[in-house]
Amino acid sequence: MNTEELFNQDRGNSEKKEQKQSPLVSLERDLKFFNDSIKEVAVDIMVEGLSATPIFVAHQHEVKLGEVILDRNELNTEWSIHASTIEEFVDRGIIKPELKERFMSSYKNPNEFMCLFVIVPEGANFVYYPYLKS
Repeated sequence: MNTEELFNQDRGNSEKKEQKQSPLVSLERDLKFFNDSIKEVAVDIMVEGLSATPIFVAHQHEVKLGEVILDRNELNTEWSIHASTIEEFVDRGIIKPELKERFMSSYKNPNEFMCLFVIVPEGANFVYYPYLKS
């Protein structure tokens, strides 16, 4: 399931249940606001040779993974974003070494999509969100 389907499915579910707004709605809003900054960091990670596989951690709580690049408290947004890499995810055991190749086979072009590890109270998952055209 791609990000757009995930966002649309989630919107449909929340409309049907008429519960409080999904956190994915606010995440999408923040990602549009953060778009240029995230893309710039992704390019820097790749150009500087730190990794060919940048991963961004999106969360609303305290997380000790990656480096903070966009703090929700400082920016008055709902989400914070940390920059990380596949290497850190493997080193920290989030992606098991034996599953790294499977992850890489589904990893989308980092010049066109931001790879997000979205952490919510119910769990965490990888989501790809396309960069907006400038």
